[in-house]
Amino acid sequence: MSRKQAKGEYIETDTGNKVSRKAILIGTQHIMLGGKTVIQAEAMIRGDLSRTVQPSSGSGATPGSNTAVAIGRYCYLSKGCCLRPPGRIYKGSFTYLPLRLGDHVYVGDSAVVQAATIGSHVHIGQKVVIGEFAIIKDYVRILDGTVVPPNMVIPSFSIVAGQPARVIGEVPEGGHEAFELRELYKTVGNNPQPLPV
Repeated sequence: MSRKQAKGEYIETDTGNKVSRKAILIGTQHIMLGGKTVIQAEAMIRGDLSRTVQPSSGSGATPGSNTAVAIGRYCYLSKGCCLRPPGRIYKGSFTYLPLRLGDHVYVGDSAVVQAATIGSHVHIGQKVVIGEFAIIKDYVRILDGTVVPPNMVIPSFSIVAGQPARVIGEVPEGGHEAFELRELYKTVGNNPQPLPV
């Protein structure tokens, strides 16, 4: 038994992010967390895959424009998921473009996300693969095992399943509260609270 006080499983930041010590964050200077986000063990975020083509000198690049992965508030990245920015050839050389997640996005176990944009209040199931440059709007539920092809645009309030993915229904009216992740956030960390019944 160690003489030092045991460290908690999660590192908690000033903005309320809870990051597992076993999470794999590569290129942290290119990863932006909005706050109150949970990153579970073995979740991988590839911040090292950032934009390589610099903007032309006259465009007046803003600071922070080289963010590879931007994650909103109250997001939940489950065990073994992988977030990596999409890449393509741009002006004659290969580069990566940013991956942006909105607020209240749940990413299931072992999911691989390479989308361009994921809106707010999106639930991504287990073992889902989201192809490069896919755009997922707000209030979307992607069922377990779905494969979203590259460049697909999924409209708001859709339920998506299949390989390749297709819209199989829509989120019912009044079913929007199910996308809130505030309570799930409280159940994780070094001092977890049980879910209210």
